[in-house]
Amino acid sequence: MPRGPREGLRPAFRQWRAGRPFWGGLLLALGGAEVLLTLKASLDVILHVGMQGLAGYLLPVVMLLCGVLILFNPAQRLFYSVIGVLASLGTWLTSNLGGFFIGLVLGLVGSCLAFGWLPDQEPRVSRRQRRKEARAAKAVPATPVRQP
Repeated sequence: MPRGPREGLRPAFRQWRAGRPFWGGLLLALGGAEVLLTLKASLDVILHVGMQGLAGYLLPVVMLLCGVLILFNPAQRLFYSVIGVLASLGTWLTSNLGGFFIGLVLGLVGSCLAFGWLPDQEPRVSRRQRRKEARAAKAVPATPVRQP
């Protein structure tokens, strides 16, 4: 008896996520959002180191946009990840030391993950599955070979 339309939602999301650098794009977008949020922090928290004005808002928006574009256009991930790294490093000077280092690190890690993602790579076999296969290979007795 089928449980309803939600039964296929999770496998469909997993398949969609497997076809793109999901964690890289997500971390880059979260880094951009975090830097944007630190720009809007209360006056007690704001540090204002470096250039202010348009660049302080432009670079986090570029980070956020690159993260979203990596998720929805993975064919261009190399270009977007390079732009994401440059924008992340630029926030060090323009946006409260890169969102108090958190947004900067999230952006750098996400861009590196997206840059290193390989689309044609076979899925990893879990450690549990490798152990199970090794035990099965040991359990099969070797047949003796007759020598003339």
